[in-house]
Amino acid sequence: MATRISQLLNQSLPTLRYEPTAKRVRANLGGQPVLDTTRALLLWEPRRIVPIYAVPEADVLAELAESRAEVAGAPEEAQVLTPDDAFALHTAAGTAMDVRVPGHTLEAAAFRLADPDLPGIVLLDFRAFDWLEEDQPILAHPRDPFHRIDIVPSSRHVRVEFEGMHLADSAHPVVLFETHLPPRYYLPRADVAWDALLATARTSQCPYKGTANYWALASGGREVAWSYPDSLPESAAIAGLVAFYNERTDVIVDGHRLARPDSPFR
Repeated sequence: MATRISQLLNQSLPTLRYEPTAKRVRANLGGQPVLDTTRALLLWEPRRIVPIYAVPEADVLAELAESRAEVAGAPEEAQVLTPDDAFALHTAAGTAMDVRVPGHTLEAAAFRLADPDLPGIVLLDFRAFDWLEEDQPILAHPRDPFHRIDIVPSSRHVRVEFEGMHLADSAHPVVLFETHLPPRYYLPRADVAWDALLATARTSQCPYKGTANYWALASGGREVAWSYPDSLPESAAIAGLVAFYNERTDVIVDGHRLARPDSPFR
């Protein structure tokens, strides 16, 4: 019987998953070293969709102490946990730890796992520290070795609407295909109806693409579009182009209106 690989990956979501990485991984806090290891694991707690670094406690250079901070577990109704969900929403068994370097104490910024298959392994809050893979800074979260991005130019005709209102129209899209997400159609800025959009103050970071800024409808409501003005080098083909949420707008490709996908961004 044939098995779809994405279904296998989805079936593993409720479990504690890990994968060793050969990269040298370092973290710093205020210029002071917190860890330095060549034995890091990429680790996904149950229901987490992106990995976090877990390392042998012996490779942590900062002081670790059992935390007295109140740490709430993830709510049962949360089917998935995204990078926007707090590190403290743990779904694996373990103990919250404070991280101390001279002049700084970060409460519950580490988590000592209780899993018998991963003895002596500690997770660290990615957002609390500055991280390097080898000598390269990384953004948002560690890169997932099972996650891929392909960026290709296209001659498809793409039109974007919201409740009949024109937002964009282009015959020169660049299509970004990303694991577990719908295709994203990045359009030239000249093909966007800017009078229908209003820039927001929010930014976000992606370890594959860089730092994004956003636009909402000028008439009010949620954000519907984004752009990477200074993308990472490997995503240079989308730098400055504008993409719209397929989940929140009507994207029409070669005359066919796409169904709004079910994703964490709906």
